[in-house]
Amino acid sequence: MKTFLLLIITLTLFANEPISPIPTEVKFNLEKAKLGKKLFFDTILSKDNSTACVSCHNVFDGGADSNVVSSGYANKKGNIQSPTVLNSRYNFKQFWNGRARNLTQQADGPINNPAEHNMDAKTVENRINDSIEYKRLFKSVYGTSYISYTQVLEAIVEFENALTTPNSKFDRFLRDEIQLTKDEKEGYILFKQNGCITCHNGINIGGNSFQKMGTFLEYELKSDYPDRSKITNNPNHKNVFKVPTLRNINKTAPYFHDGSAKTLKEALTIMAKHNLGIKLEDKEVEKIIAFLKTLDGEKPKILEEK
Repeated sequence: MKTFLLLIITLTLFANEPISPIPTEVKFNLEKAKLGKKLFFDTILSKDNSTACVSCHNVFDGGADSNVVSSGYANKKGNIQSPTVLNSRYNFKQFWNGRARNLTQQADGPINNPAEHNMDAKTVENRINDSIEYKRLFKSVYGTSYISYTQVLEAIVEFENALTTPNSKFDRFLRDEIQLTKDEKEGYILFKQNGCITCHNGINIGGNSFQKMGTFLEYELKSDYPDRSKITNNPNHKNVFKVPTLRNINKTAPYFHDGSAKTLKEALTIMAKHNLGIKLEDKEVEKIIAFLKTLDGEKPKILEEK
C-alpha cells in the first residue's frame, strides 16, 4: 500500500512539468557567431587592453566568475557578482536588476561601463577598423568595408545566442530517455514540495521573474548593490533581483548577487531560511543538491568552432 501511494504521489508531482528541456538544436548564424566569439575573447574592446568579455564570464566552466566580484579596467572592482551568460538567450531580462531588455543592451553595458571595459562606441569602431584581420572578417560576414559598433554588438549577441547547454541529465529525463537515481528524483520532489519551483521554473529554471531576496526573513540590504529599486525608484523593490538560472549551478559558485554563499549547501540553507521560511534537514539538502547536479548540460558546440 505504501509503495502504491508513493507511486501515485510521484506520478502527480511529475504531471505537467514546470521545467522544459533546452532544445538540442538552436538557430543562429554560425559565421556571425564565430566572429562574435573572437570579439568575446579579445581585450581590444577594453580601453587598457586588460579585459575581455570572457574575463568575467568563463564560458568553458559555468559562464560566470569564480570571484565574488569581477575586475575590469585598471583593476577596478565591480559591485555585484557576475551572472552566467550560458543560456542567457532564455532570460526575460538581462543583469541582476533587469536593466537590459535584451542581449544587445546587455553586451553594450559592460563595454561602456567605466569599471569594466571603459570604452565608447566611437573608440570601439576606431580600434576594430584599424585591424586588418577584423576588416577582413567583417567584410566576409557583413559585406561592408566599414565596421560599425552596431555590427560589433550584433556579432557578440549571436555568439551569446549560441551559448546553450542542452542534454543535461535532467533534460534527458524529461524527454524520457533516461531515469534519475533515487536521490536525484527525491531531490526534485523536495525541490517542488518546498516551493523552490515557484521561482525556478521554465526552460532556464529561473531567469523569468523578479523576486525579493528575503521574502520570509529579511536579508541584509546593502545600498551599493544595484537591485531592482535602482531601476524603478520604488522602495518596495529593494533587495529584489532577477531570479538566477539554476542550469549548470554546480559550476557557478559563489552564489547570490553578493557572492556570499560559497557552496550549494550554504546557498540552499540560506534560501530555505530567508525565502521559504523553513529549515532543511541535511538529508534533504543532499538530495536537492543531487537533483541540482543533474542540471549540468553539455558545453556549447560553438566553443569547439575555429
